[in-house]
Amino acid sequence: MQDPQELYRFENDTHPSELGAHTMVVALGGLIDAGNTQKQVVSHLLGTLEHTVVASFDLDQLLDYRGRRPVMTFDRDHYSDYDDPALTLFRMTDDDGTPFLLLAGPEPDYQWERVIEAVRMLVRRLGVQLVVSAHGIPMAVPHTRPVGMTRYASDQRLMPENNPVFGMVQIPSSLESLMHLRLSESGIDTAGFAIHVPHYLTQTDFGDAAVAALRAVCALTGLSIPMQELTAVAGLHRAEIGRQVAENPDVVEVVQGLEQQYDAFQEGLQRQNLLANEMAELPSADEIGAELEKFLRDESGDNSN
Repeated sequence: MQDPQELYRFENDTHPSELGAHTMVVALGGLIDAGNTQKQVVSHLLGTLEHTVVASFDLDQLLDYRGRRPVMTFDRDHYSDYDDPALTLFRMTDDDGTPFLLLAGPEPDYQWERVIEAVRMLVRRLGVQLVVSAHGIPMAVPHTRPVGMTRYASDQRLMPENNPVFGMVQIPSSLESLMHLRLSESGIDTAGFAIHVPHYLTQTDFGDAAVAALRAVCALTGLSIPMQELTAVAGLHRAEIGRQVAENPDVVEVVQGLEQQYDAFQEGLQRQNLLANEMAELPSADEIGAELEKFLRDESGDNSN
């Protein structure tokens, strides 16, 4: 492996010891980001919070430009602009003055292990204790019900009350998911949230998913990030989605079917939880055995008298 340190450079003269933070949020796109969930979160963070650039990556070594051609602007008779792709590490400050890091940019096409090793070196150098990510995945759920999510972490203590939706499955990998695995193998805590986005909204902005993602990140990390603007935008999205759905009877039927399916699933979960609670209140086999032995001893004692 080539030296991972040659993939990035620090963008200011401040010593890394003064740039550190407990938490790093990672947003590298990847295979899919249903509802543009991650994209909306990153845009909101950069547009809302104070931030500076800590380091940048050399994407010329990492991107397949012909596979994902950057956008250029042609103005009448000349080229006037180029949307230069960038993979950047920002240092941000939340509303309480707490610093955290944001690594955001396009997912590299090449040298995944080297990129992850470079990130691991930055994590160690900047004193990061927790790496977090959130993105959207398409699911057969209606937009009219609460947004669900799949939670995952390198250590169960980070999410002690997690109720997994899936069992063991094999899925296409992404650099972001591989980063979770490799960093956890190095003893670094990682956690993530896959937000459930209605499959019919995969290609459009779904603000409710972005709100759910950011709330989950804040609840885990303790960061204080204003969400009024993001929540307002989500309300506009919800109204527009409702309008478009109402105009198409076929879509209305699909959504109603998903609502029935969702409600039946939730009812099943409630019954399962109720049964679990009732079972938890029952005495254990050892307790029943002890009570039986005590009863027999008492009966034997009565007969001897």
